[in-house]
Amino acid sequence: MCEFLGWLGWGLILYAMCFGITDVFLRYVLNAPSMWIGTSIQAAMVLIACVGGAYALNHGSFVKLDLFYASASARTKAILDILTVPFTFLFLGVLFWKGVDAALLSIKLNQVTPTGVPIPIYPIKSAIPLAAVVVMLVVLKQLAIDIRTLVTGQTSQLENDDELL
Repeated sequence: MCEFLGWLGWGLILYAMCFGITDVFLRYVLNAPSMWIGTSIQAAMVLIACVGGAYALNHGSFVKLDLFYASASARTKAILDILTVPFTFLFLGVLFWKGVDAALLSIKLNQVTPTGVPIPIYPIKSAIPLAAVVVMLVVLKQLAIDIRTLVTGQTSQLENDDELL
């Protein structure tokens, strides 16, 4: 699932780049600005953040404080990761809770952008709690790997295969 989200993020980045260049060309060369490209790129950026979080976490690409973390043993890294999991759960729980509230309100109001071309906002707001759930699954997978490392003392190569999924 995270690999699919990575491909989706790649496509969204390509979309934002192509249409961003198109918007600049239309605005400054042809003096005919688009009424919808800027808004759709903003929506794409929100979706990139949603899909990119799960993909990056699954591939261990999040930035860590290497000053303390890099020289630690595998068991110490697992302990540090386990200690931060409650904060991660708290953040993702609030993101899901408030994301669901915002998405339901947006759906109820049939919310659209206040631009010349009204683009629906509720699909974008609905993606936020879904992304929180996917990231939560990746966090649970990493927690299982860290617990296994803590108990056995061995580093696990489960990050690259799907034994726990």
